[in-house]
Amino acid sequence: MKNHKARGAKSKKWEKPVQKNIIHLALCALLFALCNSVEAQQSRNVPRIGYLHFRGGPDASDEAFRQTLRDLGWIEGQNIVIEYRWAAGKQDRYPVLAKELVRLNVDLIVTATPAPTRAAKSATRTIPIVMVAASNAVETGLVASLARPGGNVTGISTQYSEVNAKLLELLHETLPKVTRVALLAGDPTSSIWREVRDTARTLGITIQSPAWDGTKEREGGLGRALEDADRNKAGALLVPGTTYSRFGRPIAEFAAKNRVPVFSVNFPLVETHFGLLGYGPDWSDMYRRAAMYVDKILKGTKPAELPVERPRKFILVINLKTAKQIGIAIPQSLLFRADKVIK
Repeated sequence: MKNHKARGAKSKKWEKPVQKNIIHLALCALLFALCNSVEAQQSRNVPRIGYLHFRGGPDASDEAFRQTLRDLGWIEGQNIVIEYRWAAGKQDRYPVLAKELVRLNVDLIVTATPAPTRAAKSATRTIPIVMVAASNAVETGLVASLARPGGNVTGISTQYSEVNAKLLELLHETLPKVTRVALLAGDPTSSIWREVRDTARTLGITIQSPAWDGTKEREGGLGRALEDADRNKAGALLVPGTTYSRFGRPIAEFAAKNRVPVFSVNFPLVETHFGLLGYGPDWSDMYRRAAMYVDKILKGTKPAELPVERPRKFILVINLKTAKQIGIAIPQSLLFRADKVIK
């Protein structure tokens, strides 16, 4: 009998720590579940930004965008997530990447240039879209007007037809004796052609129309256009930004071989692609302003209520290395105005 009572007492003593352990484990499980719930809720509350770009990777303008977000209190990886999608110049990738961002249910999409912006707009009519450097946004149907964009698209729009016309004026100032210029812009009915031709008439310059649709590089495409420019003795090439970014290498090879100066809106490529002069909007400044649009939209402003702005800063780059190779003297008046001179 005593042994039985002893065993019972020991059993009760053993059961108490087991019960405590079970309660402890249950509390831990409850706390773990609560923490996961809080973390999941916080994760859902962190805004996600889709970032759709034609380039193959980031550059200084993208860092300007992120830095401005940081200055406005949006820290990537803490209270904001950015989903980057780089198309690497492959236009057929834009719709695919845009739809991918929509499936991720991002809160906002940032796009660069018209084609990615059109792809994003086709993919969603509800997610806000902030465009950067989308040319002629009204004419291309991206927004209803600059003052009242309507819909889900707003941002920075560049009138590249005007910028290319200004580039032709700089060409004439640099090479006043050149009277024939080949414009590698593809569609001869576009606004770029109209603006450049109107400016050319006032300057006494003939604008050539190379046989090229602006899309193909080889047979029946860019090669033939460059041959036309050479055969018609064009004194210079006027190259829009998108053309230079896609076909800069073959254009540079032609220019170096034939000692033909290249003028382009895509001023960053002037140094690496045998350009002579570049003039265009400051991309870093436009990306800083795009970050301000993002900030306002994330804080509740609708994109339809944010007027589309134009670039405020422009950059002039002159490549003296190229000038020396092809024997061109750059006027001092231009050198004094240049933001960057490559020596």
